[in-house]
Amino acid sequence: MFEARGVLFVLLDAACLILGGLPLAAFNLGKIRPYQRGFFCNDESIRYPFHPSTITSTVLYTVGFALPISCMIFGECLSVYLKRIKSKSSFGSYASCLYKAVGAFLFGAAMSQSLTDIAKYSIGRLRPHFLDVCKPDWTLISCSSGAYIENFTCSGDPTMANEGRLSFYSGHSSFSMYCMLFLALYLQARLQADWARLLRPTMQFFLIAASVFTGLSRVSDYKHHWSDVLTGLLQGALMAVLVVFCVSDFFKPHVVAHKDVDIPHTTLQETPTNGNHFESPN
Repeated sequence: MFEARGVLFVLLDAACLILGGLPLAAFNLGKIRPYQRGFFCNDESIRYPFHPSTITSTVLYTVGFALPISCMIFGECLSVYLKRIKSKSSFGSYASCLYKAVGAFLFGAAMSQSLTDIAKYSIGRLRPHFLDVCKPDWTLISCSSGAYIENFTCSGDPTMANEGRLSFYSGHSSFSMYCMLFLALYLQARLQADWARLLRPTMQFFLIAASVFTGLSRVSDYKHHWSDVLTGLLQGALMAVLVVFCVSDFFKPHVVAHKDVDIPHTTLQETPTNGNHFESPN
């Protein structure tokens, strides 16, 4: 009976994960065109040259998924082995703790990227290098009196021209901040040893710094405007905080049965000192 309920819970979680990533899949696999925004002829912010990315999408997603997941696999297994956390699931403590930690991370990542693509395709803001990849036929465009140009045709590569309309907000920024802040909060919850008093914030600093560098590189590469990057960083941070504190159980105290011993003036019980460690009073 308990195994059947566990399978149902897993299927429900999988369905929620798929639904969370559905907008992301629809926009990328459905070949949906973003909002066809026009431009002003005197707009200098979209006249920058096209540059290759400092942080490519392959590097972004490889590190963004591999680093947090590998750290959680090691951290959860070690915590279960040291009996700092436990699970009553019929699937076993190791499998259950890994499932909940990695599952929460993947669920938040899907939601974060879906929100990003909803904004990108709904707003259609032009990237700083839009005119360089679009290559409109200027002989058919009248730029008198700073007119707003809506009727134009791009003669450049259609795929790159389409990508040139997906500036707001930065997907690199939102994804990198989500992954790195999620991992930083995970370390805050699990790495509670005394010897990690300075190591933990040092690791957290470099994780956030890597995310901020990724966002700033998108500005210097002329892929995004500064406001795109700022919004992406804020959205990724907000999603990481919400998932860690509202979906995962990293900071939730584990329920431990209190045992009162019938000795006059003496009560022995286990009291949680934080989300993961328990110690008995002297």
